[in-house]
Amino acid sequence: MTLAMAEAVILGHKEEAERLIAARMPLRWPNRELVERAFSASLEELRARPDVRLWGNRVLVARAADGEARVVGSVVFHGRPEDGIAEIAYGVEEGSQGQGYATEAVGASVASALEQEGVLAVQAATFDWHVPSLRVIGKVGMARVGTRDHDTMGELVVFERRR
Repeated sequence: MTLAMAEAVILGHKEEAERLIAARMPLRWPNRELVERAFSASLEELRARPDVRLWGNRVLVARAADGEARVVGSVVFHGRPEDGIAEIAYGVEEGSQGQGYATEAVGASVASALEQEGVLAVQAATFDWHVPSLRVIGKVGMARVGTRDHDTMGELVVFERRR
């Protein structure tokens, strides 16, 4: 994901985001909820250090049989890891869920991250009731390593895959 793409999404400039990615965005995207979940840094922080803050981030684009490209989701990391542990998050828009997009993209992103110098492990955190996310995490070979508290929603289960 480029800085220009991140700016367009954060600022709600849908047409610009579609132009930059050369794909149609989902009807409800971008929106405040998406921005809050996808970007762990402010726009100012992204602009100051895009190589660190946007490290590994990807937009998922699918092509229909007629060739039309559409954004189906995203995979983001919480910045370039400083301690050797990268944290990944992902989402697929509602109409594209259950088609394997998350599994394919998360698997490829985890593998790519683990090939990077200094990355020892990739972690993902989700709620124990979030069955689709748990399935993705299991399919990409992550194992449960602990728990941590979410600010407002309770306990998150932490999973990890190491080199």
